[in-house]
Amino acid sequence: MINHMVSKKVSDSGEPLVSIITSTFNAVTHLPAAIESIQSQNYQNFEWIIIDACSNDGTVDLIKQHEDVIDYWISEPDKGIYEAWNKGLAVAQGEWVCFLGADDSLMPNAISDMLAYQKQSAEQFDFICGRVEMYDGNKLLRTIGRPWDWIIFKQYMCVAHTGALHRRSYFERYGEFDTTFRISGDYELLLRSGETLKAGFISKVIARMQIGGQSNGNAVVFEEVLRVRLLHGLTTPFWGKLHAKWSEVKWHLRRYLIGV
Repeated sequence: MINHMVSKKVSDSGEPLVSIITSTFNAVTHLPAAIESIQSQNYQNFEWIIIDACSNDGTVDLIKQHEDVIDYWISEPDKGIYEAWNKGLAVAQGEWVCFLGADDSLMPNAISDMLAYQKQSAEQFDFICGRVEMYDGNKLLRTIGRPWDWIIFKQYMCVAHTGALHRRSYFERYGEFDTTFRISGDYELLLRSGETLKAGFISKVIARMQIGGQSNGNAVVFEEVLRVRLLHGLTTPFWGKLHAKWSEVKWHLRRYLIGV
């Protein structure tokens, strides 16, 4: 079954249009927080695109109830988050694109702060990110996110992807997400430009995310990161596997220390 509503938004008043893309599947419990965060944005020139994978828990009804803030939505089978995001990219009209999880939320000034950072800079960024708070329910576990650094980025995804802004022209140059990945497709996409990626960073919390997301509750991420690094010639099989195993050990240790 397919349901959709087409956005008619365009950039106005000289402010760039931002496309926010969210993938959902049986997210009726978590989506209200995302909806509230979108409604609370102090930047208004945005469109919200929701790609739903045939939810059967009331998510579609919830989406229908908030069509005043949702500019485009569709509900049909997909093969995972990256196929859903690619569907969103196909209809997105914004100069900038932001990906927000169904169980995540943006801070009220997130978009305006990142765009203000770009406006004040002489460099034209491909990607702008900030800091992200990670929660287990109502418990704040830690805050992630740091400035992009090629030396570090070659080893792992050191920047926070949740809520970040991607310039649409980046996708036009480097293509859409690789749907053979389940977890690390965002890392792989940003690696395509290599050390030439023009990345900006604001030292503010721009989003909150729950650790139940794919990349935060699944040790398989280390296997995928290894595949990404091998794909881009950033490591060898031996050293790559060694690095992946060490990263997994640190991940388990951190989870033990914070009690999740």
